[in-house]
Amino acid sequence: MPDFTNPLRNPHDLRLPRIAGPCSLVIFGVTGDLAKKKLLPAVYDLTNRGLLPAGFALIGFGRRDWTDEHFAKYVEECVRARCRTPFNEATFAQLASGLRFVSGAFDDSDAFTRLSNTVSDLDRDRGTRGNHAFYMSVPPSAFPVVSRQLAASGLAKSPEGAWRRVVIEKPFGHDLASAQELDRVVSEVFDPNSVFRIDHYLGKETVQNLLALRFANMMFEPVWNANYVDHVQITMAEDFGIGSRAGYFDGIGIARDVIQNHLLQLFALTAMEEPVSFSAADLAAEKTKVLSAVRLPKDLSHHTARGQYSGGWQGSEKVVGYLEERGVDPKSTTETYAAVRLDVDTRRWAGVPFYLRTGKRLGKRVSEIAVMFKRAPHLPFETTATRELGSNAVVIRVQPDEGVTLRFGAKVPGTAMEVRDVNMDFSYGSSFTESSPEAYERLILDVLLGDPPLFPTTKEVDLSWQILDPIEEYWATLGQPQQYRAGTWGPAEADEMLAADGRAWRLP
Repeated sequence: MPDFTNPLRNPHDLRLPRIAGPCSLVIFGVTGDLAKKKLLPAVYDLTNRGLLPAGFALIGFGRRDWTDEHFAKYVEECVRARCRTPFNEATFAQLASGLRFVSGAFDDSDAFTRLSNTVSDLDRDRGTRGNHAFYMSVPPSAFPVVSRQLAASGLAKSPEGAWRRVVIEKPFGHDLASAQELDRVVSEVFDPNSVFRIDHYLGKETVQNLLALRFANMMFEPVWNANYVDHVQITMAEDFGIGSRAGYFDGIGIARDVIQNHLLQLFALTAMEEPVSFSAADLAAEKTKVLSAVRLPKDLSHHTARGQYSGGWQGSEKVVGYLEERGVDPKSTTETYAAVRLDVDTRRWAGVPFYLRTGKRLGKRVSEIAVMFKRAPHLPFETTATRELGSNAVVIRVQPDEGVTLRFGAKVPGTAMEVRDVNMDFSYGSSFTESSPEAYERLILDVLLGDPPLFPTTKEVDLSWQILDPIEEYWATLGQPQQYRAGTWGPAEADEMLAADGRAWRLP
């Protein structure tokens, strides 16, 4: 079967977007929250943008006793509620013609036989040419059984000239041992190059812009090192609680949920050396190097912090504490706030601490990377002239209000010499006419194109657990996390952690 390529397409011509070839996407757990809120709207938006082929097919797999028509109605409801691009009847009609639903449980071999028959029918009727991606929007405990069922039904094996790929949602295990076991099971069924581990943060435009900021501009990279940088703060703060996720979150905690994947990936992109190219292999090589060079502080009691939100006011709304949330064990020691200090044993970053923090029910929803520079070694001004002058900073805003802020000192207008901080701001919303696509749009398209630069490798996952596991083991020896009121910026011990280093958290 010949490869699907456009012989008239010049790869250097950026006027035409990359469009997936003939294929289908199978979503396991299609009735879950992730599929409902993110995956199905993303597939529609890709269709609406003309980035999926006319013969694209979408197969839902779930326990519901649905016909294809029931499934199409469900997809339409999800899309109308959450699509990013305007809803277009003609676009949805095109998508709906390729919608199929297979009813069954993950341990039902007959259901996977029906799925195999459906896939074969699509190859014949829609021209999908044997190219199929399987998206596991299911709990990690279901990954092995679904993988083995795909193998037993022959769905995991690619016919000649075609491809089969599997997409795995985080978390990738709950520690190093479970992550390696999960990888072993999946690798028995799929070729390692066909396994895509989704970290939706890596699909965000501003995360990718971090690479452009560093390596497409001469002004930043010469000062992106220990000679000029004092420290780096990477923050992912949420102003909401756990909602309906108690069954998943309690016992897992915010560190495993966020630091192990999102924040350590942001850290790696911030600290890595310039790659030879932006191919998947070269990007992974540099991220792996910097993750391998991470050194944990010897005294984890002074350089890590954890907390648990208590009741309070979130804006104008009165909210309950974590232990009062529905479905949470009243004696739970699960942390909803985590902060850690990491050091990097490389020439570029020797002596520069990286502070990672994340939490729920904090003062504001924000994700950012703040590179804080050293103060000038000599200020030829009176002390009173610079009392309002802080440190220079480059702040990459991942979400919301995506963009970059430069903070530097400027003279205040007037007869006196007075210097204070000012901001120079770049905002995606005001600089570009096209709105940024959702992360899942980019990542699903990359899966269908077989383009893996934005997906963490097995080695990166293993290294991230090697960093986090000792911290989790230390926290397991402690009692209840320190409480912090909803709407504040975390527990006092997080502030003390930076104060011990002579620094303070930046307030976004």
